Formats: sequence, structure tokens, C-alpha cells
Amino acid sequence: MSSHTQRLDRYLFARLGIARHDSKLLLAQGRIRVNDAEATGADQQVDQFSRVMVDGTALPFVSPVYLKLHKPVGVLSATRDALHTTVIDLLEHPVRESLHLVGRLDRGSSGLVLLTNDGRWSRALMAPEAGVKKIYEVRVEKPLTQGMVDAFAEGMYFEYENILTQPALLEILENTLARVTLVEGRYHQIKRMFGRFRNPVLALHRLQIGMVSLPGDLLPGHSCPLSANEVSGSTHASLRAGREAAGRKES
Repeated sequence: MSSHTQRLDRYLFARLGIARHDSKLLLAQGRIRVNDAEATGADQQVDQFSRVMVDGTALPFVSPVYLKLHKPVGVLSATRDALHTTVIDLLEHPVRESLHLVGRLDRGSSGLVLLTNDGRWSRALMAPEAGVKKIYEVRVEKPLTQGMVDAFAEGMYFEYENILTQPALLEILENTLARVTLVEGRYHQIKRMFGRFRNPVLALHRLQIGMVSLPGDLLPGHSCPLSANEVSGSTHASLRAGREAAGRKES
């Protein structure tokens, strides 16, 4: 769901048919409130999540939803599919049909997936310039080496897209088990990076997106709401990273 903003007077016209000059009169009389505070003016920006009241009567609004889900292997990161189970099918939530995914996982991968109806939040979190970290646990077929660690840290050239990947952190946990941290999400990126060493990925599990981690007690197929700190912290972190990236480009 999109979450674009619009002027309060246009919002009132669309919802109640109140003409612009009439809305200005209501505003001057203090008869309109937005999010429990007196409206500041006709040009105040509101969206579908804003709680607007006119003469004490609340207009319908949408409650923002932020969920984390433990995606099992074999489930599609999609909202609907005629043949396969999707992450939406796993949810028992009253507004599940209005939710969209924040980043995806391959059908053969498992782990953390985020869902929301707040388009601004998801766009801020997934914007490439935000550089939000995504952490994965990866099991490969052959032993891991320091050469792989160095190659991930340097970035790899993908000829098909003609791009050089951002530096990635590869930590060796066991002989064939690694933790990989990315700040981007190219198509099948981790599998393709290990593919340079002819080392197939046997299992890929996402542990974290930005400040949101997959709870250890959240069973596959189950979901739970994000905390207020996870919602606000993720937004602030992504916006800060975006500003820092913009600053580096200008310098």
C-alpha cells in the first residue's frame, strides 16, 4: 500500500466534500484536529495513517502494520501465487491482503521477512543509498577460505549487470558455515558470489535486516509485530545512512 501525503484541505474535500474555503473556516475555529493536536493549517500534510477529527468526529484511518515473519524453505516471497504457498498465506492478520514485502528471500531460503502497509517506511528501509545491513547465515558445500573472505570484502564484478558489488563481510563460523553481511541485495547475490569459487550454497538463512532481528523463539511460518523501537530505529538508521552516503558523493 502506498502512503503518499496530501494537503489537509484536499484530504477533507476528498473525504467529506468540504470546499477549500469552508475548511479554512473550520481550521480558523479550531474544529479540526490531526493526530490529537489542533490542525496547523490547510497545507498540513496528512496520509491514510493520520487521525483526522472534524467537530469531534473521527474520519476513517488506517493503522500502520509492521510485522516480522520467519519464512520457511519452500514458501514464496510474494503476496499471491496460484501454485505455491506465499508469505501472505502464512499470516493470520485482519489486514494481511493490504501488506507488502520489505525485501525478498528466494523460495529455497529461510529466515527474516518484513511486511508492512507503510510504503514510506519500506522505501526508506530498502533504498540503495540507505545501505541497510542484512545478515545471513550460509552453509556451503566446500570449506571456506581466507581468499573468499578477501574477495567478499573487495566486492565482485557482475558482468551481466555491469556492476561491482559493495564490500561484504564474510565471517567463517565453521568449516562450511559462514555469516555474511551485505548492504545491498542483488539478484541471488550470495549464491553468485560463492559461485565464483565453485562452492554451492546449500542453505541460506536471513537473521537480520537493519535493526530488526529474527527472534530465536519465532518458529518457521509464524510472525509477530515489530516493536516501536524497531520501527522508528530502522527508519532513523536508514535515513542517517542515506544522508551519509549523499555527503560522501558530494565530497
